[in-house]
Amino acid sequence: MIQRPNGFRGIPFPRRATVQIATALAVLITLSLMLHRAPAQAPTGEPPAATEKTPAARPVPKGIPQDPIEVLIALNLFVYPLGLTSIIVVWFSIERLVVLRRGRVIPRPFVRRFFEHLEEGKLDPKSALKLCEESGSPISSIFAHGLRKWGKSSVEVEQAIIDGGDRQVSQLRKHLRVLNGASTVAPLIGLLGTVVGMITSFNTIATQDGMGKSEALAAGIGLALLTTAVGLMIAIPALIMYMYLSGRVDALVIEMDGLAQDLVDLISAEGLAEQARSGPKKPAETRKAV
Repeated sequence: MIQRPNGFRGIPFPRRATVQIATALAVLITLSLMLHRAPAQAPTGEPPAATEKTPAARPVPKGIPQDPIEVLIALNLFVYPLGLTSIIVVWFSIERLVVLRRGRVIPRPFVRRFFEHLEEGKLDPKSALKLCEESGSPISSIFAHGLRKWGKSSVEVEQAIIDGGDRQVSQLRKHLRVLNGASTVAPLIGLLGTVVGMITSFNTIATQDGMGKSEALAAGIGLALLTTAVGLMIAIPALIMYMYLSGRVDALVIEMDGLAQDLVDLISAEGLAEQARSGPKKPAETRKAV
């Protein structure tokens, strides 16, 4: 069994999913090579009569591919890095959407029950810590760090919560850099493909006397621009997902910070002294919305 560092409660990257991604990528590469190397089939039917000499028909310039399979073939070797980048974007977007669910990070039933029992004086340090360990959520891990400083000054309790919160926030932000990197790398790969394609097109024109070849030049440049278009099609969703997930993490961090401050007010030495003077409190009405 692979041992993970303490405090890590994110979803592990399963080996089976890794094998599936690698297999899908291998199939895509094999299909692209087969289609790229397939010889053109001769048209069926009877050959034209040999008695009449017909003038050679001028080849019709081939336009920019529109069919998805033709686009993959036209991308040539650049289909591999672009395809891998798109798979990474889809995989980590789904993984982060699952990990950053509010019900997983801040379970509403646990938070409500925890604070109700704590405000009514039904929990001591051991029972409260056990309740947090049973939950296993990021917010409960943050609470557990503060509970270990039960009865200390508010500064010590708050510092313990900050230390535990930093670890949990780093886990929430995990893999977001991958999406940000994909949104930056994908257009660069597309731009590189465009430059290579334009160099090839101009080289072809130069070796064909360069006269009357405007159709070939236009088709070659249009084909080269496909790589940039595909790169942008990958980068734009990746950037949108990165911004959305970053905003979700920020919202969760703000909410966890507020709940952690409520815990400091309840278990610090100052808070316990205030409860001893006023007696157990009733559950706060404002926390019923949690």
